[in-house]
Amino acid sequence: MDLKTVSALRRLRLVSVPEGVSFLLLMLCSVLKRTTDFNAVPVMGAIHGILFIIYVVFWIDAWSRTKWELKTAALYFVLSVLPTGGFFADRMLRREAEATVIAARARKEGVVNA
Repeated sequence: MDLKTVSALRRLRLVSVPEGVSFLLLMLCSVLKRTTDFNAVPVMGAIHGILFIIYVVFWIDAWSRTKWELKTAALYFVLSVLPTGGFFADRMLRREAEATVIAARARKEGVVNA
């Protein structure tokens, strides 16, 4: 994997937590809408929708660059539609990006043939 692959993973990671937080806030706003006079669902829904679209675009880019197996790509997508999935995706993507950087450095230094 190259620098563009690491960048794609970092972009996906960058949006995974805000997308997860927006999903939780949208759920909270939905509950508040039904139990109080407070209705922030339209605003929070729009914010979450934009973040979800960005996540999907970055997910497609990361998938195409990393050549993930279908199972791995599907896992990252499923995590985007679970209320706390963005936090798990962030952790997994951080580990994957770190491993990619370590492997690239090892190849550059001639420690590993690839």
